[in-house]
Amino acid sequence: MTKTSAITPAGLADIPRGMDLLNRQGLNKGTAFTEDERTQFGLHGLLPPQVETLEEQVVRAYGAYQRKDDDLERHIYLRALQDTNEVLFYRLLLDHIEEMTPIVYTPTVALACEQFSHIYRRPRGVFISYPLQDSIPQLLRNRPNKDVDVIVVTDGERILGIGDQGAGGLGIPIGKLSLYTLIGGIRPERTLPIVLDVGTNNNDRLNDPEYLGWRHERISGQPYFDFVDQFVQAVKEEMPGTCLQWEDFATPHARPILNRYRDQLLTFNDDIQGTSAVALGAILAAVKVTGKSLKEQQIVMLGAGSAGIGVADGLCAEMNEQGLSEAEARSRFWVIDKDGLLLSGRKDLTVEQSVYAQPESRISGWPRTSNGHIGLADVIGKIDATILIGLSTVGGAFSEPIVREMARKVERPIIFPLSNPTSRSEARAEDLIRWTDGRALVAAGSPFAPVSYDGRKIPIAQCNNVYIFPAMGLGVVASGARRVTDAMMLAAARALAGNSPALKDASASLLPPLTDLRRVAAEIAVAVGIQAQRDGVAPNVTDDELRERVLKTQWTPAYTAL
Repeated sequence: MTKTSAITPAGLADIPRGMDLLNRQGLNKGTAFTEDERTQFGLHGLLPPQVETLEEQVVRAYGAYQRKDDDLERHIYLRALQDTNEVLFYRLLLDHIEEMTPIVYTPTVALACEQFSHIYRRPRGVFISYPLQDSIPQLLRNRPNKDVDVIVVTDGERILGIGDQGAGGLGIPIGKLSLYTLIGGIRPERTLPIVLDVGTNNNDRLNDPEYLGWRHERISGQPYFDFVDQFVQAVKEEMPGTCLQWEDFATPHARPILNRYRDQLLTFNDDIQGTSAVALGAILAAVKVTGKSLKEQQIVMLGAGSAGIGVADGLCAEMNEQGLSEAEARSRFWVIDKDGLLLSGRKDLTVEQSVYAQPESRISGWPRTSNGHIGLADVIGKIDATILIGLSTVGGAFSEPIVREMARKVERPIIFPLSNPTSRSEARAEDLIRWTDGRALVAAGSPFAPVSYDGRKIPIAQCNNVYIFPAMGLGVVASGARRVTDAMMLAAARALAGNSPALKDASASLLPPLTDLRRVAAEIAVAVGIQAQRDGVAPNVTDDELRERVLKTQWTPAYTAL
């Protein structure tokens, strides 16, 4: 059985009246309430006499949006609309999805997290603060809606590329769940953003008199993991079967948390697995454009944090599927962190990093820095790299000499500067196209405008997790999955690659346009559900039945009669 309730807001037993109804963002229609509804629910006099359609409301809301002076003000406006009238909010976003997705989520959400305490207006989500650790079940019972399909939770420590934002990190789950609804079609009232407020080490936040979080240095070590465990046990008790997505946890915590709980409940880490899946999907499309196979590639990766290693793991798993052994696949990865190339002799590597460490014998005689490190430029100079991926948050790290050297040795270099926000991107798309004489296949973590080169417009795909996580949520809810497996993530990546416009036109974007994303999300969700059945973590149904469930689960913003 699908976990999505058939009950719509219009079917609720006790619909409030008057201002109480107008203050319910899931039920409020504003000027779209009909004459009969205004009479029935005591709304006459509380609204202007004109009855409007949703389409007319969208026109007015878009006009107000356009009058805002900067992106943060536009973000604040949209968040206020979300708190007032959810149907109108999502319909406005759907009609202007390419323009507004970067406003409700990356890159603008980074600034919104930094300014969270200054722009806070109305409650949304749940704050679980460390001093209340013994009351977590009660805090979860205070959630606004009992039935929840998807939770996104952060501890605010590693927000995008801007670091520790403490309780302000709640802006990320709020934004992320907006996209679960906008693209995946998860009903808005069945989503729940949560922040685990364990303090912050950001002095700007601690010294800000308006900071709304727990004013304390971050809890760390075993007390931190004990707190997370208390949270997980409470979720299992209060909301069994709910999909729990971990978001923006720092590297020392992200993978240990995922590994500990992935077999206990329906859960995944978007920074590790979602980033991996979307990068894999875009790379599979790019590799097809070049006429090669993934197992033939030499991959250089700048950044060895949880996201970087997650991407490497996804690519490695797909290479395994294409016939390479584990050792053969890993030998094709050249992973570089702040201390240079990962080498077998290094003592500072995690277990996950160490599997990608190159043996010293392969780099004998290579140039090194004064402290013995091998940097990105040295690696690119020594091997015939075909794919270059950045997840380092080091802006400009893909310099002109490095890119030109790579392009000198490969006809169609695949270059993905995936760090965000834009200021942390390893390179600008325009530069990458120019430095490679228009030959590079580029996808970026931040949005870039199409690049004009040699009389043509080259679209730049934004390799954003929005291509994966809403579809994953839709897939697990519609299929009734009990777990999220690695194979389900690979299935999502392959389905995404299969929808690449570049497969039909080599000059097109590697990823589908945002305007096509709800359709693509449904296709990915079906692939995820089919794989969940193969993995034995979802009830068996026919492909047609699964497709029907996916489409039925995917909510569309429209008013229903009360």
